[in-house]
Amino acid sequence: MSERLLIRGGTVVDGTGGPRRTADVLVEEGTIVSVGLNLSGDDVDTDVIDVSGLVVAPGFIDIHTHYDAQVFWDAALTPSCYHGVTTVVAGNCGFSIAPVRPEHREQIITTLERVEDMNPASLRAGIPWGFESFAEYLELIGRLGTVLNFAAYIGHTPIRLYVMGDDASSRVATRDEVEAMAAMVTDGLEAGAAGFATSFGATHIGADGRPIPSRCADRIEIEALFRAAAQTGRGVIAVNGATSQLHFKELYDLQLELGMPMTFTALLTVANGVHHRMLRVHREGMARGAKVWPQVSCRPLSFSFSMDETFPLNANHAFGDLVPRSVDDRRAAYADPEWRQAARDGWARGEGLSPEWDTYRLMECPANPDLVDRPLLAVAAGLGRDPLDTLLDLTLDEPDLRLRVQAVLANGDEEGVTELLRTEGSTLGLSDAGAHVGQLCDAALATDLLGNWVREKGVLTLEEAIHKLTQVQADLFGFADRGVIREGAAADIVVFDPETVAPGPLRRVRDFPANAERLTADQPVGMVHMFVNGTPVIRKGRFVEDALRSRPGVVVRPTRTSRGLTPARP
Repeated sequence: MSERLLIRGGTVVDGTGGPRRTADVLVEEGTIVSVGLNLSGDDVDTDVIDVSGLVVAPGFIDIHTHYDAQVFWDAALTPSCYHGVTTVVAGNCGFSIAPVRPEHREQIITTLERVEDMNPASLRAGIPWGFESFAEYLELIGRLGTVLNFAAYIGHTPIRLYVMGDDASSRVATRDEVEAMAAMVTDGLEAGAAGFATSFGATHIGADGRPIPSRCADRIEIEALFRAAAQTGRGVIAVNGATSQLHFKELYDLQLELGMPMTFTALLTVANGVHHRMLRVHREGMARGAKVWPQVSCRPLSFSFSMDETFPLNANHAFGDLVPRSVDDRRAAYADPEWRQAARDGWARGEGLSPEWDTYRLMECPANPDLVDRPLLAVAAGLGRDPLDTLLDLTLDEPDLRLRVQAVLANGDEEGVTELLRTEGSTLGLSDAGAHVGQLCDAALATDLLGNWVREKGVLTLEEAIHKLTQVQADLFGFADRGVIREGAAADIVVFDPETVAPGPLRRVRDFPANAERLTADQPVGMVHMFVNGTPVIRKGRFVEDALRSRPGVVVRPTRTSRGLTPARP
């Protein structure tokens, strides 16, 4: 690769939210050195690319991924690299894989299997456990190298497991244990963690059927760890879900007290309308000056899951209690009318989201192949049965209970999603790239936003959308010199065709360690070029294999706690 790169004649949308302009972008040794008209590219050592008619933008920053393990066997972090993403943030929901004692590695693996649908055989084969502390984890990633830039939270669950061992999922921490955990948070942030992440999500249940460790924390522990993170002056506090000890509304009070930016997963449209109440809380908090950034998504939360692993339904205790049980126990429960009524009663009490049965579609049912791709409600109507009874009866026809359905759990309301995307102080997140790999693939969030919500629906302008995908994220985390196209910034650059950009198809492949299967989206439309720190990763729509050898990505560490963040405005 030439050390000089000239991207000539494109429409530059610089990430700041300002108006587009025609300009050349000159890159030297991984840094943007000039942006303007008629820049010289006559030097024989300059790689000149004509991008007339195309948009030139900063590389996108995906702040909600779970590439913590995949980074070791897939340096390109596919499929994110195909969708204009040049920087990822892993460790979301508190599921980092460090710090970790050797005796807890298997529990980390089974936790990721249950809550993030990662194949345990892939994790066992693919993670080189040459680290124990979080600093050692980042150091190993930096030494091995990545194609994309990589950042990661230090997570509550591994910290609690490291300090408390087997008690991590069963009791409140002692004062000494809280102090030990707080010290580990401080060490992690000082070592370069993107922030501190935790989860109180009701669907986050470990392999033994108990809540994940972070869900057992009391208010004293939660606040102590938040304070430890805030005192470093770096990064972000990220929270998934809510708990009796910490409600969504209280995040705004804590943020005003601590000063450290916070982000919350996730603000999605749901049938019961709770997102309207969350929006009111957010707007009231914003009016008081709080910097809490709910993560929103432009994609419907659509899961493809089988009935022997019902992660999307596990917030309902009837399903959640079956997590550690055998297939035979699950079969007996599914056949029991009293268990079925208990499931209905759980949804009536507000345990998880009540299924939107009109979105359920049968995907794989070997015992009844004629029903494949049919809506569940249509099948239920034909049988004169309730949709839950129909689903469970069809599941019982399968010897291994592996009937697969696809269902939209949230964010299916276009008008509601429009409101969320236009909400001041919201940020784009929840791609979940690297997680739920057999159930969904939302790594295409950026190309979906640019194609469907900018070009087709006109919900955001191109400038607004790119601002949300770039500078907003970089400023939130304090990633210096990223998220913008300007002199002195890192040359993370994406070039795409605004007239055709689209997410492309999903497909199932077997390319993970131990021959594991996953969903991927590696064939987007309209993504022409991408550069990470000035090195080509995508050229003319194709992945550049040399990038796997040069590995131009770096471990990105926040330089400061950001103040006065500029939200994308509609």
